[in-house]
Amino acid sequence: MKKFKLKSGDTVKVIAGDHKGSEGKVLQIIKEKDRVLVEGVNLVSKHTKPSAQNPQGGIVKKEASLHISNLMLVEDGVAVRVGYKVDGDTKTRVSKKTKK
Repeated sequence: MKKFKLKSGDTVKVIAGDHKGSEGKVLQIIKEKDRVLVEGVNLVSKHTKPSAQNPQGGIVKKEASLHISNLMLVEDGVAVRVGYKVDGDTKTRVSKKTKK
């Protein structure tokens, strides 16, 4: 099983692709495809039919996934690489730049 260094709720920065430089909060991680949904980044238009939940129908903007390799964790406004520090039985996520 793969281990990702990002978690839901983390603030991330896009470091590659069309949305380079954008920041947002991780909404969901899709482990099977190595992809992440980021709030407010990579919005796509989806045409929807009228339904009970949306009687008007129309065009809806929603987030599309980005590959996890195109994202970096943001800590104190700076994008940082992440490593792990093991103390006995506890494993904590540590910034490579700030050592926090």
